[in-house]
Amino acid sequence: MTPVLLYCDDESAAARRLAEAAGLEAGVVACHRFPDRELRLTLPFPRADALPRTLVVYRSLDRPNDKLVELLLIARHARRQGVRRLVLVAPYLAYMRQDKAFHPGEIVSQTLIGAFLAELFDAVITVDPHLHRIERLDQAIPLAQALALSGASRLGELVAARREDPLLIGPDAEAYQWVREAAAAGGLAFDVCHKTRRGDRDVAIELPGIPVRGRQVVLMDDVASTGHSVARAAEALLAAGAVSVDLAVTHALFAGDALAVVEAAGVGEVWSTDCIAHASNAVPMAPLLGQALVRVLAGLG
Repeated sequence: MTPVLLYCDDESAAARRLAEAAGLEAGVVACHRFPDRELRLTLPFPRADALPRTLVVYRSLDRPNDKLVELLLIARHARRQGVRRLVLVAPYLAYMRQDKAFHPGEIVSQTLIGAFLAELFDAVITVDPHLHRIERLDQAIPLAQALALSGASRLGELVAARREDPLLIGPDAEAYQWVREAAAAGGLAFDVCHKTRRGDRDVAIELPGIPVRGRQVVLMDDVASTGHSVARAAEALLAAGAVSVDLAVTHALFAGDALAVVEAAGVGEVWSTDCIAHASNAVPMAPLLGQALVRVLAGLG
């Protein structure tokens, strides 16, 4: 039986684009939330013998806590019903940033969540995971088929098409890998700022040495969460003479009032991939995810 891609209603558009790109059937998981916040999930298969041998689950892990419970329920149920192979496509992968104990007693979530996913699935595909202190995704998720793609090149091509001779700037050194890849794809100049973080919403930004006066600058990062790093960088760039500052980001988390914070700092356009559903989505990742998914399914046999 042909593999089926499962998705939840809130991610239907991106999931269906992926199913089409990979040539898969798609089915929605019905979700009911009880008054006490427990979940009841229902798969789109009326009988156990209707389940395919291979299931692909599409779930981006922003707002991760409920979604991780969803994955646990779906995967364990599917195994009990005889599904042999399970693939997770999680365009955004949560809990990767806590990759060491920064203070005594802190729990290192990266490898714990990685091990949890490896117990549930035979393969995991994601986009631009925050792997700052490790080189490969399989060091966090111990699977032979743990695949990390990047949206940087597609964002770089978009920026080159939308702006005249733009300058790409990363808000901190951690953004270097994504900014460099995007710049190569778009044939653009680039550099990164130096960031000092004093708290979740308290950062100081030092601009790089590259001249910005008179330039159209596009800030670029893998994740925009609180927006404060981007806001401080935008303010500094505009004060230094940049004629405009836009933002290109893989994962548009934009927690709370983050988008308003960014716009108040002078950022004009905001462009993101559709790894997380957001009004700023401008780059569909289905073509890259679809190619990767076809390869992974072939490798699983």
